[in-house]
Amino acid sequence: MRVAVAFDHRGVKLRARVLEEVEALGHEVIDFGTDAPEPRIDYPDKARELGEAIQTGGAERGVLVCGSGVGASIAASKLAGVRAAICH
Repeated sequence: MRVAVAFDHRGVKLRARVLEEVEALGHEVIDFGTDAPEPRIDYPDKARELGEAIQTGGAERGVLVCGSGVGASIAASKLAGVRAAICH
């Protein structure tokens, strides 16, 4: 399965662990970054990138990580055909 992953500047702390886990499960990773806390990358930009990958068939699923998960899930869910939720 192709899994898109994206992180804003607050979610980048979990990046290495998420990439490792998705690959360990045997999935192909499509990485939309970011890989550093600076410059600041806002979650709506990453939600759009990840959501568009799902809309176009470039990815079958996605993992979007931000500071709280609330805004990212709302932003991603605004895209047609994308449903996002906070997962802990």
